[in-house]
Amino acid sequence: MGSTGIAVVMVIVVMTMMVHADVKPQKDFNLQRFAGKWYRVGLAYDSPTFLQYKSLLKASMGIVTPLSNGNVNLTMWDKMPTDCVTQMYQYEATDVPGQFTYFSTRHGIMKDITVVDTNYTEYAIVLKNKVFNREYTQVALYARSLKVKNEVYQKFKAFALSRHFPRDSILTPPPADDCPASA
Repeated sequence: MGSTGIAVVMVIVVMTMMVHADVKPQKDFNLQRFAGKWYRVGLAYDSPTFLQYKSLLKASMGIVTPLSNGNVNLTMWDKMPTDCVTQMYQYEATDVPGQFTYFSTRHGIMKDITVVDTNYTEYAIVLKNKVFNREYTQVALYARSLKVKNEVYQKFKAFALSRHFPRDSILTPPPADDCPASA
């Protein structure tokens, strides 16, 4: 790659960092209030392969468990075509409350998580960013129940659009049946 190609790559990296630099976590984020059961009831994803699979997605459920050192264990249940799959994540706290990192065993890289907005009792908007061959970003709407008020969904949608997600990449998946069975 010539010097022009390297310069272009550097500009793209700097611009990518700037796009996400203005995203701040929830002011005065309180991990203890954030703990508990959440449902992922909205999702926006800018991966090019996402659109072909979005009709298969179902709302998922997760349990956020704070640890004494500020880290978080997250257990998620996702409905797959044949069964309900349990996934466990360990989020490491950063110096900024409401921002976490975790190692994705699926992609073999570190990812960052930012709780952008939450009222703790009803909803949370969370930004997940990962960088590998190119940057991929997700915005998720979590709720304490499977139904959210329209104004909450509109807030989520406006945030996703402000991050330049295409309208067709923003969805509210239907509930999953019996995933997990005790839900």
